[in-house]
Amino acid sequence: MNPIISAAELAHELAGPTPPVLLDVRYRLGGPHGRPEYEAGHLPGAVFVDLDAELAGPPGAGGRHPLPDVVAFGAVMRRAGISAGTPVVVYDGDKGWGAARAWWMLRWAGHDDVRVLDGGLAAWTGPLETAVPAPKEGTFEPKPGALPLLDADEAAATARDGLLLDARAGERYRGEVEPLDPVAGHIPGAVSAPTTENVDAEGRFLAPEQLAARFRALGAGGTDRAVGVYCGSGVSAAQQAVALELAGFRPALYAGSWSEWSNDPDRPVATGPERG
Repeated sequence: MNPIISAAELAHELAGPTPPVLLDVRYRLGGPHGRPEYEAGHLPGAVFVDLDAELAGPPGAGGRHPLPDVVAFGAVMRRAGISAGTPVVVYDGDKGWGAARAWWMLRWAGHDDVRVLDGGLAAWTGPLETAVPAPKEGTFEPKPGALPLLDADEAAATARDGLLLDARAGERYRGEVEPLDPVAGHIPGAVSAPTTENVDAEGRFLAPEQLAARFRALGAGGTDRAVGVYCGSGVSAAQQAVALELAGFRPALYAGSWSEWSNDPDRPVATGPERG
């Protein structure tokens, strides 16, 4: 299934016999909470999902946004009205990170029919509403493991033997700045691949062939070469995972990402522009 959907396609499906469940995952790193923006106007019928509280567990040794408790995640999705086979569309209002995290979580938990609104809320030209819906409880039961997931050791092995992409801004990868985590730099052997280069000026994903060319130039390709992705805390890396799937690759996500890696003093750190 295509991991993204255009605003025009979404409008058509919402008017059809089986409209998708809409999840509003507005999230901005270090910014204001997304709930007030949701309440000020959201796609008709959309349910707000709190990335920090519902798509992540408490911060700690596993990073700033570790995966949430699977049982609790399942309950959140059921409250949103999701059952097995329910089509789902996720969106946010910024860089696509929040929506992609929800997409990845649902896919990882075994729900295939989920897509990201390409371009996010800005791409939507239809009406918005302020009413908070009360959907009928769904029956979704998560079955984790449908997408590949890396721990720290597996991420290191992917950087050494395959291709590990660092989705953060280039200056963080190079170790020039580090605004959030205790150590600056990157996982040795990882390749810099900022998420900003996956989308155009309007925030829409590049065409699949353009994304495929980008990732091949970074070293992806070949049936036996594993591809992994990480970022600061496993959020923007999910947007990279969407782009990689559009390009025809099956990436593994290191959910703990740099926020986990850099908090372990025994793990090596590389700096500079070159692959370590």
